[in-house]
Parts: sequence; C-alpha cells; structure tokens
Amino acid sequence: MPKRAERIATVPPYLFAEIDKKKAAAIARGVDVISLGIGDPDLPTPKFVVDKMKEAVENPKWHQYPDYDGSLAYRTAVTQFYKRRFGVDLNPKTEALALIGSKEGIAHIIWAYIDPGDIALVPDPAYPVYKTHTLLAGGTPYLMPLTRENNFLPDLKAIPEDVARKAKLLFVNYPNNPTGGVADIEFYREAVAFCKKYDILLVSDNAYSEMTYDGFKAPSVFEVEGAMETAVEFWSLSKPFNMTGWRIAALVGNAEAVAALGIIKTNTDSGQFTAIQEAAIEALTSPEADGFIAEMNAIYTRRRDMAVAGLRAIGLDAQPMKGSFYLWLQVPAGHTSTSFAGLLLEEAGVIVTPGSAYGAHGEGYVRLSLCLKEERLQQAIERIQKHVKV
Repeated sequence: MPKRAERIATVPPYLFAEIDKKKAAAIARGVDVISLGIGDPDLPTPKFVVDKMKEAVENPKWHQYPDYDGSLAYRTAVTQFYKRRFGVDLNPKTEALALIGSKEGIAHIIWAYIDPGDIALVPDPAYPVYKTHTLLAGGTPYLMPLTRENNFLPDLKAIPEDVARKAKLLFVNYPNNPTGGVADIEFYREAVAFCKKYDILLVSDNAYSEMTYDGFKAPSVFEVEGAMETAVEFWSLSKPFNMTGWRIAALVGNAEAVAALGIIKTNTDSGQFTAIQEAAIEALTSPEADGFIAEMNAIYTRRRDMAVAGLRAIGLDAQPMKGSFYLWLQVPAGHTSTSFAGLLLEEAGVIVTPGSAYGAHGEGYVRLSLCLKEERLQQAIERIQKHVKV
C-alpha cells in the first residue's frame, strides 16, 4: 500500500466512532451498557414527515440526480422558515444552499476559505469538525476558550490583534455543543462587529436553535443589522425533527460565501436525494411542526430536570442547560475527564463523553446526552449514584 497523505497523520480518531467502539467492547463483555454519549434523538421522526417521504420516494420524478444547490422548493421552504422564526429575509436562489447534513457543509466551507497557513478562530471545547478540517486544509486553528466564568462564550477582546488580522473564519455555535451554553443577540452584535472590523467570515452553527428551555429562544445571527455582509449560518433538521439519519440541512447567508461553498460541493457530491428534500419541506411548512417541537422540548425538559436532581443528590455540580440536549457536568475532585468517564463505564456501565475530547478547555467536564427514554435515563442516574462518591 502507498503511504497515506501527511495531512491525515495528525488527525485523531473521530470522537463518536471511538465511543461506538467502547460501547461494543463493553457489550461483548456482557455489560448492560447505557449510553449517554452521542447526541442522537431517540424518538422517531414525526409521522407527517415520514408519510411525505413515502409519497415522494415513489415518485419517479425524484429518482434522477438532484439539483446541485438543492431544489428551489426546498431552499424556498428554508428561507420562509427563517422569515417566520427569525424575521429574516433571504433570497432562496442566492442566499440558501441544501446540504447533506450540517457536518459536511461545515467541513467544506473550511476548504472554501482556508489555505495553508490561514487562521480559523475555533471555540474550545467544540464540535471536533471545526478544528479537524482546519488542520486538514493546512490551516491553523486559534483556540478560543469557553469557560463557565464567561458563560461559555468566547472572549473576542482577548484575541491578539495580529491573530485577528490573519484570521479568515470565526466559528460560533449556540446553543452550544458540548456545553449547553446559549448566546443572546448582544453577543452576535459583538461578533458581527468584530468580523466586519477584521474582514472575517462569521460562521454560525445554529443546529440546536429549536432545542431551548425555560422561556429562552435562540436568535439567528441575521437578526443583527449588517450580518449579511459578513456571515453565514448552518441550520439543520436533524435535532428539531429527529432526522439525524436523513442528512438534510442548509446554509444561509452571504451570497458570495454560499457560492464559494457551492463550488466545493458541486465538485465533491451530487446533492441530496430530492425525496428527502420533499420530506424536509413538509417538516418546515406543516402546521404540525411547532407543536411537535414543543412536545420534544417538554420531554427534554423533564429529562434534564430529572437528571440534574439525581446528580445533585450525590453532590455533583450539575447545571441545567437552556439549550441543546446535553448536560455539561463538572467531574468530582480527584478525577480527570477521562478517569471519570472510565469509572462510569467500568463500574456503572454508563457511557459519557470526556470533555477533554472536545478540546483542552473541556478538561474537568463530561458531557451527558439526554437522548434516552426516561426509564433508561433514570437507571443510568441510579447507577451513577451507586458508584460515585463525592
């Protein structure tokens, strides 16, 4: 076999693939594993979306190659959603692009902008794709700490002037994975002003915009005046409609940046199956959609409150999040992220994700996903209570 490309030599194994391996190994040992590791909704895609997919997949019209940019009907549905939800006007022809899930779009926009030696401003801890694909493209990730003391927001004022002037991308992700932190419109105003000052593309990953609690509603970056000049936003159907396996999302925003990503995509993939886009249109436009999302959020709120109460009962520092469906749990004294995750797997049969896997500033935390039936989640909490002494 020929030697692998140097660019992949420093890329660590993908986090969630490693979790799957640990889960499989524990099951092979006979352990009844309860996984709180991966943010994959356990509840089914709504019936009105599945019914539309059944209808669409039988239509021979959709059995051919899809439009590269996504069907105009799908892009229009996305922009109409943005108008209803955020009060934002978008041109579906030039300011929206269909994606095969947000992950591929986030990876590819890095390749559209980062040349060897360029800087991307990346939060830490963060979804691994921001950093990994910056490295694969030959760029340099400049890591912005997300700390509890700063409400898990990056301190843009702390970025050195010379770094800011060389940076081409700034990634923000709110509601945040993995911390569950949220950002208000004032933060986005600050981020837009920062990116305009230094000629940086602001990349907002808004995949969890609909998963919010306690009266909080996540904004879009485009609610900030002038954001269209310097920003794009990724929005996905995966979380609000339990459609992770369907791989359907969209990029919206600055037309030049949308076109740049389109160049990468047309030379990489052939678009998303149009029948899936038809089902996504139903999700975005159905009168049942808002009620479905509200029902999901009520379920996540119950799970969150149950888990927080159970963890606090044994002295763990569990803070209820206002967004996403993750608890960002501080590990007890004497443990690292990895040692605490190992203890829970080996002694309790519960998988959690070490915070350090999301970056150096995730050390001292583990992430718990609430994508689990309440009875099973309760079992996991009871196991943790039995095996953890604080």
